[in-house]
Amino acid sequence: MRNKILSFRVTAFFCLLCIALLGTVSPAFAQEGKKITGHVVDDTNEPLIGASILVVGTSTGVITDLDGNFNIIVPSGATVLQISYVGYETVTVPVPSGNTVNVKMKSDAQMLSDVVVIGYGTQRKSDLTGSVSNVSSKDFNSGLISSPEQLINGKVSGVQIMSNSGSPTAGSTIRIRGGASLNASNDPLIVLDGVPLEAGGISGNTGNFLSLINPSDIESMTILKDASSTAIYGSRASNGVIIITTKKGSNDRMKVSLSTTNSIQTRTKLADMLSHDEFVDVINSRGTDAQRALLGTSNTDWNDQIYQNAFGTDNNVSIAGRLAKNFPIRVSIGYYNQSGLLKTDKAERLTGSVSLSPSFFDDHLKVNVNVKGSVNNNRFAETGAIWAAATYNPTLPVYSGSHAFGGYLEALDNVGEPVNAAVLNPLGYIKQNKSTSKVTRFVGNADVDYRVHFLPDLKFHATLGYDYAEGKGKVYVPAEAMQYYTTGGRDYSYGPQKNTNRLLTTYLNYNKYLDSWKSNIDATVGYDYQFWKSTSPLYSELNTLGAVQSTSAATDQRHALISYYARLNYTFDSRYMLTATVRRDGTSRFNKDNRWGTFPSVALAWRVSEEAFLKDNTVLSNLKLRASYGVTGQQDGIGNYNYLPVYTYSQTGAEVQFGNQFINTYRPEAYVSDLKWETTTSWNAGFDFGFLKDRISGSFDFYTRKTEDLLATVAAPAGSTFDKTILTNVGNVDSKGIEVTLNATPIQTKDWNWDVSFNMTWQKMKVKNLSLVESSAVTNTAVGPWIDGYQFQVLSEGYEPYMFYVYHQLYDEKTGKPIEGAYADLNDDGVIDSNDLYRYKSPAPDFIYGFSTSLRYKKWTLSTSLRANVGNYVYNGMAMNTGAWSTVSYNTYQLNNLNSSYLKTGFQNRQYLSDYYIENASFLKMDNLSLAYNFGRICKWFSMNASVMVQNVFCITKYTGVDPEVPNGMDVSFYPRPRTYSLSLGFEF
Repeated sequence: MRNKILSFRVTAFFCLLCIALLGTVSPAFAQEGKKITGHVVDDTNEPLIGASILVVGTSTGVITDLDGNFNIIVPSGATVLQISYVGYETVTVPVPSGNTVNVKMKSDAQMLSDVVVIGYGTQRKSDLTGSVSNVSSKDFNSGLISSPEQLINGKVSGVQIMSNSGSPTAGSTIRIRGGASLNASNDPLIVLDGVPLEAGGISGNTGNFLSLINPSDIESMTILKDASSTAIYGSRASNGVIIITTKKGSNDRMKVSLSTTNSIQTRTKLADMLSHDEFVDVINSRGTDAQRALLGTSNTDWNDQIYQNAFGTDNNVSIAGRLAKNFPIRVSIGYYNQSGLLKTDKAERLTGSVSLSPSFFDDHLKVNVNVKGSVNNNRFAETGAIWAAATYNPTLPVYSGSHAFGGYLEALDNVGEPVNAAVLNPLGYIKQNKSTSKVTRFVGNADVDYRVHFLPDLKFHATLGYDYAEGKGKVYVPAEAMQYYTTGGRDYSYGPQKNTNRLLTTYLNYNKYLDSWKSNIDATVGYDYQFWKSTSPLYSELNTLGAVQSTSAATDQRHALISYYARLNYTFDSRYMLTATVRRDGTSRFNKDNRWGTFPSVALAWRVSEEAFLKDNTVLSNLKLRASYGVTGQQDGIGNYNYLPVYTYSQTGAEVQFGNQFINTYRPEAYVSDLKWETTTSWNAGFDFGFLKDRISGSFDFYTRKTEDLLATVAAPAGSTFDKTILTNVGNVDSKGIEVTLNATPIQTKDWNWDVSFNMTWQKMKVKNLSLVESSAVTNTAVGPWIDGYQFQVLSEGYEPYMFYVYHQLYDEKTGKPIEGAYADLNDDGVIDSNDLYRYKSPAPDFIYGFSTSLRYKKWTLSTSLRANVGNYVYNGMAMNTGAWSTVSYNTYQLNNLNSSYLKTGFQNRQYLSDYYIENASFLKMDNLSLAYNFGRICKWFSMNASVMVQNVFCITKYTGVDPEVPNGMDVSFYPRPRTYSLSLGFEF
């Protein structure tokens, strides 16, 4: 957006320069009138370069020089000067009685924020016909931010962002309007400076690929939600689009910005296990003599052994301004280092970026070159220690006093040998496992915009983009460690996996305002080519003696996408708007008969507030009605060769023996030759409104989506393939939702400013069909996490996806306690079996709320952000898995701690599929609370700001487990999200 405004400034500069030159060619004219000298600055007292000064009522005008100075001859009789600059409020001043005038211009915040980046171009917010949300850097979440998506968490209706765990190496799950698929990807398309990024991860950074982009370099994020706004991206746009625009240079003087954020993270809630004393009491009162004999004399808090207070720092330096006339530049360097709550857990990132934005030929040719690079060094803690710390005997010491197992106390049998499948010493589990990775990434793009000289309304745009990532790692576990004691430890390297993403985009854009027709036409036609390649070599897991333990085959994955697209934006009299889009995509993931898909959309909007009967209304400042229809496609989240017969190399241990020789075999994978596009048809209706000059504003949207030819993994007919399941096009999923956004500025004075923002989302999904045979019986497909061979969720026709599939627990009428093994006979056949399982609740919330507020008094600003989910449910797998007496002794040589739920239930055995463990996990979270002070300009060349912040401030919920917000709705050994206390300092020179 800033680039767009700067281009307008340069255009104004050259136009007014021509006027000034024409006005000075006549010596006679130059000698008439009065000479005025002036100086123009912005609201921070920085000189404005290229501001235009016009003598009102004449054609006489000049522009300011590099220092903001100007000289002008004012003709006799002229009384007023008009000073204007793109992005600033126009100022009129009387011709001074003397010969000098100084002018300070105020930035026009409304103008600067009115332009948003959309697919293949920009558009004024007032002209948008689709459901589009934009969050600029001034509204981003602050604090220690590890990954870009966290900047907008809770800020946009219909957008749900959840960190996958509390680890600094963990990624996030992003859902826009809940997603539209079941087995294909539900991740939105991420577009970085015009380059669509590949979803997924890479070796050494599997879950957080987006974290390789420095959040400090981001200027704004635009979220495209409905089909009208996303259809220009056609393929992969079914789940919405997030457009990330990074910061660029400007035509102002060079400025150096430096920021540093330093933080301490502390742990929050952990699994509710028995305390030391409770554990001893339970074993003494209910255990056998053999079990009581296993009690020790120590009092060890195993959580204190594996968790730590974690330090983090995020430091960024940037230089932005002009390298030369019409040559904006920005250079930045960032360093991020965050330890995890688990000891040895750490993420380190070094980033750099360069942005060049020169313009040539009177602004007809603009070039934008962006280069971003990062190096990530990670160390991954062994998260199995979370389970071990929760369950390990709290009466035992940490160390054994011997050199065996590195000195850590481990479970041994009667002859001193390690116990098979024993719970490992939690601290040894972490300290004796060293897993590290190094991931490098380079993202670059070069944009060329050429405004045709003989037809300035026609623009040619081309983008060349390249995204390269490489990931590799090492794993070392000493031979004496209990984890791999019988197999000699581990000592091997993996990778490098190399991912490349190449892009060519070209399009023509024609933008013309027809004055006599009161019409504006903005038409775009274009072509895209994008190619992805991912390779990794064969590698083997070796023990410390060099013996092969397992082997992973080499991979070479490639796919390409070719696209043609066209869009027309038409506006009549600033009141009636039409957007029509069509895109045709061809993918290499389907055979030649099904390769191409066509994705159209159309949207209409009516700015009612511009009608004569409302235009002069002093209360209603904006009212726009919107409606859209569109079709988008999906082919992400599936394999590249699912339509081809592919053979898989057998794993270690699955060879065929010929004498003393073991031969690996190849087996055919399941495939469907006629795979085709999954398509989503969407309808959206909504309106935008504003009152009291937009002091109160907001929007409302209602949408429906229908996904057809669903790419889903379902049960394969017996004997048809070598696999139990197969990926194919089957059935459809319907969804609908309501989104509400409210923004208000209740107080706005010189000293006080109070901003409030609220958003609400209601959404529902339903699986309509999953059967390979039309009109066949209802199909249930087990999905989701496993515990001891049990799955707890199901996809069923006619129901919400991922519902829990469990037995209905029966309770004692007198005590209210659940009765072990007693379930409702739902089909009344007198037998409790799988036919009595029923679908109960879902991990997806019914309502999602977001609230942000900021209160400024002079130079102080207090702000906070809160989020809430209502109607989401979680299976408390930790309570089930450790809440029965049978879990005290998995073996006869070791005692294990119990979950406190055992004291309530008294279960002897685990009740895997009981709905007793499904809990209402609705919550209210305060994500951050900050207090900032802007010192302003301390001296002529130096300004400063500071803030203190707490993140993950509190969570209000009835859920009894670790966290009510967990991936897949399953809470087992969840890595707790930390509470973070941070101090941030910002400097500008």
